[in-house]
Amino acid sequence: MAEHMTLDAFLQQWSAGDATRGATAATVLAVCEAGRAIAALVARGALEEAMGSAVGENAGGDTQKALDVRTHDILIEALRRAPVSRVGSEEAEDEIVLDAAAPVAVATDPLDGSSNIETNVSIGTLFGVLPEAGDATFLQPGSRQLAAGFLVYGPATALVLTVGTGTHIFMMDGVGGPFVRTHADVQIPKATKEYAINASNQRHWADPMRTYIADCLAGDSGPREKNFNMRWVGSLVADVFRILVRGGVYLYPGDAREGYGSGRLRLVYECNPIAMVCEQAGGAATDGKTRILDIAPAKLHARSPLIAGSAEEVERIGRYYDEGARQESSPLFTKRGLFLA
Repeated sequence: MAEHMTLDAFLQQWSAGDATRGATAATVLAVCEAGRAIAALVARGALEEAMGSAVGENAGGDTQKALDVRTHDILIEALRRAPVSRVGSEEAEDEIVLDAAAPVAVATDPLDGSSNIETNVSIGTLFGVLPEAGDATFLQPGSRQLAAGFLVYGPATALVLTVGTGTHIFMMDGVGGPFVRTHADVQIPKATKEYAINASNQRHWADPMRTYIADCLAGDSGPREKNFNMRWVGSLVADVFRILVRGGVYLYPGDAREGYGSGRLRLVYECNPIAMVCEQAGGAATDGKTRILDIAPAKLHARSPLIAGSAEEVERIGRYYDEGARQESSPLFTKRGLFLA
């Protein structure tokens, strides 16, 4: 059991008088203050009327729900009281400048898991804190993040946070109470028998992903020589939280559908925070070929495939992509095209 340190104490100890760290800490606390309000809103469910009703499209062309808009507004209002220069949000076409002289910026998906709003399934808020860099702020690779994490609004309201010194989990104590650390320096198991993917899209996948899943499905009589379980919540934050606690790999590849060639998740405010959290927990995150945190975004709303979680499994999947371009006659493949290494 982790030392029951409050988030405030943890951040105060970490920042220790450093100006940039102090601004980062204040920004994380502002995100969590918004999270308290969002958690209370989500907890009311249908009592808040049609939170899941469609009200338009967001910057990426996805359906925007009423709760998406409300959480965006709550988060922006909280960040106005923090030393934040600008915000890049999934729910806004352009970045929002709050105070150009402030030292840090926030990239955020205010409400991850919109499709689950009305189903009483965990949803959440993703965020990354970046150093202010003018017009190029949200074009910095994820390796430049000063802090990253996500809130999960589920049976408990949880904060997953890294400030570059490991990944830690905090739980909100009661309604609107303090966040208290329950898991210090989380370590994702390096090996796993569990994966998370939307299998209904299989017909659209490229051969490396199709082959990898086929090998998993073959079980202990197949090339992997072990049985796998599949889990899929449909909320990125919920699926990754499970992986942090018990291992696994999260898969959202690019596929052949129109608009999905580069994946569906956004690099800046979805993949990058998840990648930093996973790496700081001993895991890994790639787009199948390249480390997520090394990718320089072309724009705020750029998309990317995401493969994240247990390090050994992420590395293995990368080998499927590496070998996918080789001839089927390679000794690494069986007659039915299944990868053996």
